[in-house]
Amino acid sequence: MTLQYDVIVIGGGHAGCEAATAAANMGARTCLVTMDMNKIAQMSCNPAIGGIAKGQIVREIDALGGQMALVTDATAIQFRMLNRGKGPAVWSPRAQCDRGKFIWQWRKTLDETANLDIWQDQADELLVEDAPEGSERKKRVIGMRTIWGAELRTKCVIITAGTFLNGLLHIGRKMVPGGRIAEPAVAHFTESITRHGIRSARMKTGTPVRIDKRSVHFEDMNEQQGEQGYYQFSYMGAPRRLKQLSCWECYTNPDVHQVLRSGLADSPLYNGQIQSIGPRYCPSIETKLVTFPEREQHLLFLEPEGESTNEMYLNGFSSSLPMDVQISALKKIPALRDIRVYRPGYAIEYDFFDPTQLNHALESKIIDGLFMAGQVNGTTGYEEAGGQGTIAGINAALKVGSAGSDSGAAQPFILHRDEAYIGVLIDDLVTKGVDEPYRMFTSRAEYRILLRQDDADARLTEKAYQLGLATRERYDWWMEKKNAIDELTDFCQKTTIKPNEINGTLEHLDTAPLHGTTKLYDLLGRPQLNLEILAELSPALKQKISSLEKRNEEIAEATEIKIKYRGYIEREKMVAEKMHRLENIKIKGHFDYPNLAAISTEARQKLQAIQPETLAQASRIPGVSPSDINAMLVLMGR
Repeated sequence: MTLQYDVIVIGGGHAGCEAATAAANMGARTCLVTMDMNKIAQMSCNPAIGGIAKGQIVREIDALGGQMALVTDATAIQFRMLNRGKGPAVWSPRAQCDRGKFIWQWRKTLDETANLDIWQDQADELLVEDAPEGSERKKRVIGMRTIWGAELRTKCVIITAGTFLNGLLHIGRKMVPGGRIAEPAVAHFTESITRHGIRSARMKTGTPVRIDKRSVHFEDMNEQQGEQGYYQFSYMGAPRRLKQLSCWECYTNPDVHQVLRSGLADSPLYNGQIQSIGPRYCPSIETKLVTFPEREQHLLFLEPEGESTNEMYLNGFSSSLPMDVQISALKKIPALRDIRVYRPGYAIEYDFFDPTQLNHALESKIIDGLFMAGQVNGTTGYEEAGGQGTIAGINAALKVGSAGSDSGAAQPFILHRDEAYIGVLIDDLVTKGVDEPYRMFTSRAEYRILLRQDDADARLTEKAYQLGLATRERYDWWMEKKNAIDELTDFCQKTTIKPNEINGTLEHLDTAPLHGTTKLYDLLGRPQLNLEILAELSPALKQKISSLEKRNEEIAEATEIKIKYRGYIEREKMVAEKMHRLENIKIKGHFDYPNLAAISTEARQKLQAIQPETLAQASRIPGVSPSDINAMLVLMGR
């Protein structure tokens, strides 16, 4: 049997779901191929979305017209805004979700997406043929074949297979092929890709034990409640409707560590069983013991898996030690002394592909029409996967939408480092590559004051609307907010307050008193003041904010940040503009790098391997120095 589509997405995880809905919503006839329709967007590890920098990515997906934020809000059982004690550049939303409801909410979203079919099957072979004479690449993708012999023909394939490619599970010395616990691995498919010259390697990740909450002594733990305010991931969706639940904190202790150390000889991480690279920023508990031997305790979070399940997730206790060692160690924690578990933690090794073999559209430099997104690119995290999937889906739809047109191929949609965390993520991957599973942090973004969680719609929604991905409703929702922010900003610029109305408050807040009538706009520059305080002192301002009705808190916060940090924002915009000048200098095809004597040997090798599009991208490649960039500028001037 042969089926024909514009775009085929292989893998129904977070990257695959975003890629499939993006491509379909842009008008491409799309098919999502997944092994199990009942585990769409499975949260394989932590049942949570967002976190430091990751929450910003989810807001960006939402601003682009993606689905992750809406699905999260519909299934959230706790919400928190992290880093509130710091500046707004690093505020990061995070939500615990009901794992089961998250899957079915995504399934509902897919079922209701026009132009999208789902095919339940397993990928077995990528179908490739020689590209036409004169093409930039020597090969082009034409489809895929499944293990049941179905052939799906297409113009673009997006691979989002997660940890399933030759996946191998580890618990102690026991090894079982699998993509997740109790799910089969995908054999052969990697080899059908690498035979065309694409490089693959192995990575490792892991997940913790799952615990029956009825066996936990919560009286011996610290409760961590969520926020009850207006915050959510997508302000377009309905407010959180599920029961809001707490997380719980506890710590390991020396007795726990002693039991864990007794099992290190059987740990696949330390007995030579696992050779692949694992995540630095989400280490297993045994790695923590070896790396930080002086530490007598490590913080653990016990997190609910859902609104009505007894299953709980022990964040911070990822492990692949023998199951009896894991359970014996946990019973040394007072709150877990009587625990019963559903399953132990395990590690998994899987194939990924060197992301420097992709361009910024996430399309292969070797096979025309082949896109990759998610963990197959060496990343970790649902949010990083979803962001990549969105961009891959957009660009696949653009590619097939322009096929056969006289005007030639549509320009790919690329986000720059000053436009989105997704842009930082993709640029890091395709320019620098990975030597460990990549995780996004705010520190990776040099323009993070421009990439705040509160202004993702300002940065991206109009772009997405022009693409045809963001709906008119999404666009109007942003324009309503934009106009309200401008209106409130203008009000603060025109409205004044007298010294006798505010000096008492200023003295109480330990900030300098006024000596004359001052505009609210200027007062907001003071760190001690905010719109909430000023509204209590200025009835006109209070009335103005109240007139914003249902969105007053969202708009007031966005306005305050824009005013208070205007100096920092403008300065970063100037720095970003300087970098854009290098982004505009195209260098691909201009240099014969192996024979470029004016630059270092390392730079020649790295530039030849990566083939950067612009001088700015070349400047971010490890091993390419500023003097190499200057030499290239001089040569281009000649």
